[in-house]
Amino acid sequence: MRHVFGPLTLACVMQMTAPLGWAADESVDAGPAASEDTAETGDSADTLDVETWDDAPTEEETAVPDAPILGPQVSSKVVLTPEEKAEKESRKACKIEICDIIATREPIGEDIACDIKKTWRADSLTKMLGDQFSWPWGKAVCQSKLNLSRTDLAAAMLESSSTVKMEKFAVSCELHTGEGEPYIVEMELAPEVTFEKGKAVSATVNWGDVSAPLVIYPVVYAGTGLDNRTNILGSSVVTMVNEFTHKKCAEVKDELPGRRVN
Repeated sequence: MRHVFGPLTLACVMQMTAPLGWAADESVDAGPAASEDTAETGDSADTLDVETWDDAPTEEETAVPDAPILGPQVSSKVVLTPEEKAEKESRKACKIEICDIIATREPIGEDIACDIKKTWRADSLTKMLGDQFSWPWGKAVCQSKLNLSRTDLAAAMLESSSTVKMEKFAVSCELHTGEGEPYIVEMELAPEVTFEKGKAVSATVNWGDVSAPLVIYPVVYAGTGLDNRTNILGSSVVTMVNEFTHKKCAEVKDELPGRRVN
């Protein structure tokens, strides 16, 4: 069985710790509830004598043969919990800061320093992984402090070729199992992303020390070692960084403090 390591590391890197790495989760109201049957049966219906109607159809004649059971109405729209809404709002200010640097390419100013928290639902992790890994647990709640050099990020947007190198930092994730206390996994990493003409073209996570409960430690340790040797997550980091710099930053274009957007 292919294992759970992939989604956890991917979530940490793209959504919280890699530069420019959030795939923003939009809060969308649920669609309208299924309509209720509001037809009422009057007293006249109780007194109607169908036996006096020679041509009245029987119940068997009016039934739809082999009618499929469609089940309840479902929707692809995502409704965030109060906790998820609070997390998203707390990340928004940092997202705007990063996107403003991308838009203005201004190297003068304060560096990025944000506390980031992100909850991943089990179904989101399963969807993210496709057929590459299995995810046997519930939600994952990850936290980290994002530190990003303004000068390096501005250079990545301006120069024909530039690499953003982050100093080593820690990520802590709670893996909820549905029974008892969640597993606590802590990892160190120092990502690097290379840009050409403002677009990410390559990336490495560069894992350091890891800490996890004994029952899953061998898998986490082996996974970080494997990625350090083969860079299996590099292409995923590139994809999500580029999505952030273009699509996600466009969503907050009118909220950027510099207003100096292309």
